[in-house]
Amino acid sequence: MKQKAIRYSVFIPMSIILLTAIIVGLVAPKQFLDAENAIVQFAFEHFGWLFQLSGNIFLVLCLYLLFSKHGDIRLGGKDAKPELSTWNWFAITLTAGIATGILFWGIAEPITHFTTPPEALGLEPGSEAAAMFSMSQTYIHWTFIPYAMYGLAGVGIAYAVYNAKLPFHVSSVFYPLTKKKSAAFSSLVDNIAMFAMVGGVAAILGVGTLQIASGLNVLTGIESTKTVWVMVVGVIVISYIISSYTGLHKGIRWLADKNSKLFLFMLLFVFIFGPTSFILTLGTQSVGHFIQNFFVQTHYLSPIDGSEWPRWWPIYYWAIWLAYAPLIGMFLAKISKGRTIREFMLMNLIMPAVFGLIWFSVFGGASIHLEINGAGISESIQTMGLEVSVFEFLKHYPLTTFMSVVFIVAVFISIVTMADSMTSTFASLSTKEIGNKEPAANLKIFWGVMMSSIAIINLVSAGGEISGIDATKQIATVAGFPILFLMLLMAYTVMKMIVKREEYDQTIQKDRQTLS
Repeated sequence: MKQKAIRYSVFIPMSIILLTAIIVGLVAPKQFLDAENAIVQFAFEHFGWLFQLSGNIFLVLCLYLLFSKHGDIRLGGKDAKPELSTWNWFAITLTAGIATGILFWGIAEPITHFTTPPEALGLEPGSEAAAMFSMSQTYIHWTFIPYAMYGLAGVGIAYAVYNAKLPFHVSSVFYPLTKKKSAAFSSLVDNIAMFAMVGGVAAILGVGTLQIASGLNVLTGIESTKTVWVMVVGVIVISYIISSYTGLHKGIRWLADKNSKLFLFMLLFVFIFGPTSFILTLGTQSVGHFIQNFFVQTHYLSPIDGSEWPRWWPIYYWAIWLAYAPLIGMFLAKISKGRTIREFMLMNLIMPAVFGLIWFSVFGGASIHLEINGAGISESIQTMGLEVSVFEFLKHYPLTTFMSVVFIVAVFISIVTMADSMTSTFASLSTKEIGNKEPAANLKIFWGVMMSSIAIINLVSAGGEISGIDATKQIATVAGFPILFLMLLMAYTVMKMIVKREEYDQTIQKDRQTLS
């Protein structure tokens, strides 16, 4: 790779920040964890309300773009043609975003909320009311709001790059604010987005590593230790570095295709061999509860009772989705050329959200049914951690060992797909004007190693202070906090650029050379 191609205004600051974080995590792990905790507490106490409101704001804006006349705009112009088939597009969208998360939390979250709902709400653990709260809250966390965050960022970047012909950077979306004076602001925005994404990827790598290590313990008896975590992350890193060499249209597309088929297989397996009637009944009622109580549950903050529940659940989720949003949006933009905005929103908001409703209805319903009938999954979680939930669940199904292996493979492929897509996006942001082309492999390797190092530091630094899962929740919230404000600003500029596109298209033509 030629030296002049590196975008030093992004590469150097991010390298220094991440190397500093790694060194601090190694030398002073307790201070590293304490600093995370202080930031999380401040974000929750002073801006928890904004986290909750913002999710609904993004969803409303995405729905407006979906149903309004602006949905007819084709990304790339009227003659642009899609580069991926509809199936490949959906598979990549599904698996490059939150696939690792739904594998981990598909059973763990419904069971947790069912058996330990927030005390402040006065719900009896294990009751039907607790089940309704559990299922609807899980739907909230994993369906429309996270994909609205991705969708808004993605459609804005896609329009800026393909229609307005601006540089392939997150910061291009902010043209309505910056105009010609965007060089310094562009670097600042892209640095913030990259910093947040490191935390988001580290959180997902941490969650996936814990689940894979737990699965290996169940299958082989190998204890889930910090040494094992490091080895698992090492294998993941090697795998997505190899995948990144092949580029989007080989590595990621192949991985996403196979992983999506694994997802469908697992879904059908549990639906057929599980309590099918109960799943359908509970799922139907839960979706109704979700629709009826959507705004009540998406705005819950417990200001009087002072419950910590919102901090560790919805605020964590909004933070991690926000941390992902700019760079996931950049990746979604990369694979959406030739599609209309309406098609973009259908594929990147509606379809994955509906898939999430189905996934959590099946796995949540099946796990709650087992818990009601004395399977004791919640007791195993309390004893061994959330990461064991899926393997305790599978003990009650045929082909336990085989299905456990399938889950581990699915988790592994999901992490590799996500990390591959994000290292590619990182490399693109730290490269000058490569457009829609693949960035240099050596940059992908560099950022891949850096992100995985942060994940390991975060897990290891938790020590006896908090669990590995809580450590991943903290780093996700730290990462998403600054993006909260960036995304709200982005919502304004995206809508302005698209709704008043005739006005901006003319001025952008004059300013394009300055924006490079």
